[in-house]
Amino acid sequence: MGSHRVLRCRLTLVAVALAATHALACPATALPAAPATPGAPATALHATALGPTAAAPATPATPATGWRATRAATFDAAPARAGLERLLASRAAQFTLVPVERPATGDYFAVSGVRGAIVVRGTSPATLLTGVGWYLEHVAGVDVGWPGDSLGRLPATLPAVGGTITRSASVPHRYALNDTDEGYSGPYRDFASYQRDIDLLALHGVNEVFVPTGAEYTYYETLQRFGYGEAELRAWIPGPAHQSWWLLQNLSGFAGPVSRQLVDARADLGRRIADRLRALGMTPVLPGFFGTVPPGFADRNPGAVTVPQGRWVGFPRPDWLDPTGPVFGQLAATYYRVQQQKFGDTDMFKMDLLHEGGSAGSVDVPSAARAVQQALDGAHPGATWVMLGWQNNPSESLLSGVDRSRVLVVDGLSDRYDDLDREAQWGGTPYAFGTIPNFGGHTSLGANTGAWVSRFHAWLAEPGSALRGIAYLPEATGGNPAAFDLFTELAWQSEPVDQAAWFAAYASRRYGGADPHATAAWEQLRLGPYSMPTGAWSEPQDGLFTARPSLTAVRSARWSPPSMRYDPERVERALAELLQVDPKLRTTDAYRYDLVDVARQALANRSRVLLPRIRTAYEAKDLAVFRALVGEWNRDGELLGRLVGSDRRFLLGPWLSAARSWGADAAERDRLEYDARSILTTWGDRVPSEGGLRDYANREWSGLLQDLYGPRWRAYFAGLDQALVNGTAPAAVDWFAVDDTWARGHVSYPTRPSGDPVALAGEVLAALGGSVASRG
Repeated sequence: MGSHRVLRCRLTLVAVALAATHALACPATALPAAPATPGAPATALHATALGPTAAAPATPATPATGWRATRAATFDAAPARAGLERLLASRAAQFTLVPVERPATGDYFAVSGVRGAIVVRGTSPATLLTGVGWYLEHVAGVDVGWPGDSLGRLPATLPAVGGTITRSASVPHRYALNDTDEGYSGPYRDFASYQRDIDLLALHGVNEVFVPTGAEYTYYETLQRFGYGEAELRAWIPGPAHQSWWLLQNLSGFAGPVSRQLVDARADLGRRIADRLRALGMTPVLPGFFGTVPPGFADRNPGAVTVPQGRWVGFPRPDWLDPTGPVFGQLAATYYRVQQQKFGDTDMFKMDLLHEGGSAGSVDVPSAARAVQQALDGAHPGATWVMLGWQNNPSESLLSGVDRSRVLVVDGLSDRYDDLDREAQWGGTPYAFGTIPNFGGHTSLGANTGAWVSRFHAWLAEPGSALRGIAYLPEATGGNPAAFDLFTELAWQSEPVDQAAWFAAYASRRYGGADPHATAAWEQLRLGPYSMPTGAWSEPQDGLFTARPSLTAVRSARWSPPSMRYDPERVERALAELLQVDPKLRTTDAYRYDLVDVARQALANRSRVLLPRIRTAYEAKDLAVFRALVGEWNRDGELLGRLVGSDRRFLLGPWLSAARSWGADAAERDRLEYDARSILTTWGDRVPSEGGLRDYANREWSGLLQDLYGPRWRAYFAGLDQALVNGTAPAAVDWFAVDDTWARGHVSYPTRPSGDPVALAGEVLAALGGSVASRG
């Protein structure tokens, strides 16, 4: 366990109403298993009336003050028990969960026990679940991924632990979720879905989670006190799928107006999410207030000064209220009061001034930043201001105006560029090592994991290091489960991770048993999409089946990599190996998801081989070869649609039906469906869409492939074919009009998968081996 001490705990009975077990921490060097009766789990209850969560560790850079410091040293394990029962059902009874007091060194868990009686000790309800997750992966040999699991391979009686396993968190901050996550992961999810995500985050050691759900309620209620009517505010607030960018001060109003019932329903959901996090001892990170206001604010509030923010990719941005003026403090105080009353307390708030091109005008940036922090501190003394490390944010000018010890920068570029020196750039401001392994929720497979395993512990060990956490920041979650698993494990490993050994172990537990073909498959994936180079990109390339039709297309999204970032043959080899995995392991959800995902990626990669050859044939006016290659393209696209239709995680239907379920009447259901459709395709109206946002998400999903992307390419190639036959130039197409028509449609799509993933993956492998492109 490296230099981490193994702590010993003595259980002391205290008199409480239900005579529950209360764990007290005490110094020692051994941690024996507590007596346990199989099937009779121990769940500690409060010895006092204090809150249900444990105190967080204090560090010199992040003093424990405010909400976090007031939490009780002991806690109720019942929320962890409930999560365990959701996860494991009947086998949950074989676990005994024992709360322990968090030492000054931070969170830790310890796992011990005999066959059928596993004891997990932890410093918060979430950390108890982290211990359970570690046991499942590293002792029981099964995986709980995001998505996919092999829990069906668990034996009826859980295996014993060899001795005691103790793990300590090397950093106090284990942060999750990008500002964009709600928009791209599913803005219309229900509480059961969020609860599942929270359970997964806890299982993987996360303790701080961004919660923007329902944030519009705070603005809606607050701004009515500053001269705005309900209707104009509801028109200013965008639809839920686009609210992430409204909170970043990039746009307003799009896909609205929102209804009062929607505002209230989302606020109630946000409160439930925040409450569930608090119950688990996790910190809900709420949106802070930094000055976003609707048009005309200064006219309605004497003394207020607003700064126009121009445009963001074609969208007119909301105004910025000068934080140094006399009205900002009043507005911020009201905002935080309304927010706390509705969503409860916390001590971490996320906000970024002047995001992606915002204008300071004549406002002094250090003074503005100081005023924003003072307003936060007035409402929540000692709170931490969370900032995103992205492009030039946070600037030295901004940081010079704040108390840096109460700032946490969640770095989105730790694994993207080389020669980074965050201590020098941010002047010793505490930061979290972060990654953005996908943008827009691309279905592409891969991540810069080599940078993770080589940089995190090295940066942590540097003299004067300001590294205080990790930050898992994909623009959408729910894909790339190996990346999520490895990245979150960094914070619980005392030594640098051996990438090759980690992927070998992952291959064994992912499908609930060792298999040489699974090992070989994941070795190919490790060497390919999971070992991409740093220097320019943190995500893989996207496929071209989802690109706007053009013979010169090199990417689907404007800001995606323009070429392959690894050897595509490695994915095809991985697919061939996965198809030979022992049939006993093929029944797991994890195997079937991975098989579809790898086959999908292999087909997507082939689009980059086919398209240049189609272009060559067209330019040579070789109609026969052109038609043969186009035929293969269309067959591959059709097969891709059938393949992804065999797994529920790649279906468009649930995304759209969830959106419509939030509408109170037909008109609202239609508005919400447009919100959900447009974020995946046009993104916005013509100007921002054509300005670069179109096809930003470009997901290889069943429904999108069959009804939008496939028809686009077929129409395009038909036009080229006609041009070759007639010797004329191809007719121009208004592709935005095509996309916008689809985005405003209401065709329903399947919400349940169909087809056999194994058979379809085999069909993909056969198609790749027999392709015209392969034959050259």
